[in-house]
Amino acid sequence: SMRIAVISDVHGNFEALQAVIADIAREDITEIVNLGDVFSGPLEARKCADYFLAQKFPTVCGNHDRYLCTKSRGQMGLSDGAAYDELEPRHIDWLKALPASLVIRGEVLLWHGAPGSDETYWLEHVTADGLTGMASIEAIEALAGGQDFPLILCGHTHIPRCARLRDGRLIVNPGSVGLPAYQHDQPVYHLMQAGNVHASYAIAEKHLRGWQVTFKLVPYDHISMARLAADNGRADWASALATGWVR
Repeated sequence: SMRIAVISDVHGNFEALQAVIADIAREDITEIVNLGDVFSGPLEARKCADYFLAQKFPTVCGNHDRYLCTKSRGQMGLSDGAAYDELEPRHIDWLKALPASLVIRGEVLLWHGAPGSDETYWLEHVTADGLTGMASIEAIEALAGGQDFPLILCGHTHIPRCARLRDGRLIVNPGSVGLPAYQHDQPVYHLMQAGNVHASYAIAEKHLRGWQVTFKLVPYDHISMARLAADNGRADWASALATGWVR
């Protein structure tokens, strides 16, 4: 049967990435796909970059990957700027070549955010007063038009989630390998929080009755990464990495 490990939103967290790769090896899975946002953050962008350039996993371009290769250094936010300062031209060239979407084995579709937008939350909804929760089936399906694949993978929100469309298609977000919580000011200020400190990924396995999905939360030395974030002046990241919440 087809077994695929799905990773997303590593955000420069090499410790978390190593823990997840080791867990995937223990699961005896050889096929790994990557849903983007690989380097951006105040952690270890270069180590992650060298690793991904060597591995050649099928990877789609996340919004932060796009910012790193399209914005000037002066236009970048703190997380992108921190990563950019660690990266070499070859790393940026690799990002420039990433596609917005990919199809694996003819039946698994990969996006970072939602179809046509790497900045859109697909499975999450943010209310006008900044509360977050699962999007409605109507909203999820509205973005799924024309995406005619039985298994669709997306990232971006950092929240592990599986939604089944009424026609049977499955949309899976594996959560974030490297950053369990963050704050964002668009469309209104909100917090996206997994509420745990683990590195998150998913396993998708094709069975006769459909796709079986396993969400895995892998412990790693998150405190060392929280300290690194704090040393780099990012209290928000330090809180997220140390606790799974932004406080």
